[in-house]
Amino acid sequence: MSGSVRLDRLLANMGYGSRNEVQQLARIGAVMLDGAPVRDASQKIAITADLPTRLTVQGEALDPLAGLALMLHKPLGVTCSHKEAGPLVYNLLPDRWRRREPALSTVGRLDKETSGLLLLTDDGALLHRIISPKLHVTKHYVATLARPLKGDEAALFAAGTLMLEGETKPLAPAVMETLSPTSARVIVTEGRYHQVRRMFAATGNHVDALHRERIGALTLPADLAAGEYRQLSPADIAAIFA
Repeated sequence: MSGSVRLDRLLANMGYGSRNEVQQLARIGAVMLDGAPVRDASQKIAITADLPTRLTVQGEALDPLAGLALMLHKPLGVTCSHKEAGPLVYNLLPDRWRRREPALSTVGRLDKETSGLLLLTDDGALLHRIISPKLHVTKHYVATLARPLKGDEAALFAAGTLMLEGETKPLAPAVMETLSPTSARVIVTEGRYHQVRRMFAATGNHVDALHRERIGALTLPADLAAGEYRQLSPADIAAIFA
C-alpha cells in the first residue's frame, strides 16, 4: 500500500468500522495522528511505512496496514471456517480483524477436534508459500492413540508408499517418533484431509487426540493458552521456513 488515501476509507478497510463510524470516532477525538486529533476523517493521509507507529485509534496503535499474520492456539471444538455453525476460530479474534479487507484466512486447517498451532494471515503470497508442496514446510503433531503402537509404523510412514483410503497418490515420506506405547510425534510436509488421523487408521489404530505443536521451526509458545493469539514477528515468519 502506498500513496495517499482518505482516512475513513483506510480505517474502514482495516475493520475499524463503517466510514460513518470512523467519522464519528474522528469527531470525538478518538483518532490521533502524531499526537494530535484528526477531526475530519475524510481528509487524505500519506501511506508511509511508519504510519502504524504514528496513528492511533481509541488509544491503540494502528494495526499493520497489510500483511497481518497471527499465530493462534486453536482450542478443541472450534472450527476453521467462516460459515459453519458453532464456534469458529475467527470469533476468537477482535471484531475489526474479522472485517478486514482483504480478509484473514487460516493457513490450512485443523479439524474441530484437533488443537494447537494455527496460522492466519491476509497476505496471500505468504499463505501460499507456507502451504506450497515445493517448499516442504514441516508440520509437527502429537497424536494420542486408542491402542498401543505395533512397532512398524515409523518405517511405514517413512517409506513414501503409504496409500490413504480413497486416494490414488501415496503420501510423501513422514517422520514418526514414539513418545509412549500410545502416543507419537508425527512430522509431515503435506496437508491432506485429516492426514495424520488417516495415517494411523491405515495401521489399524485410531487417534483419540491430536495437537499441532510446530510449523517449520516455529513452535507454539508454552505461555500462549488455548484461544489466545499474537501477531507474528519477522523472526517468527522466518522460522516457518527455517
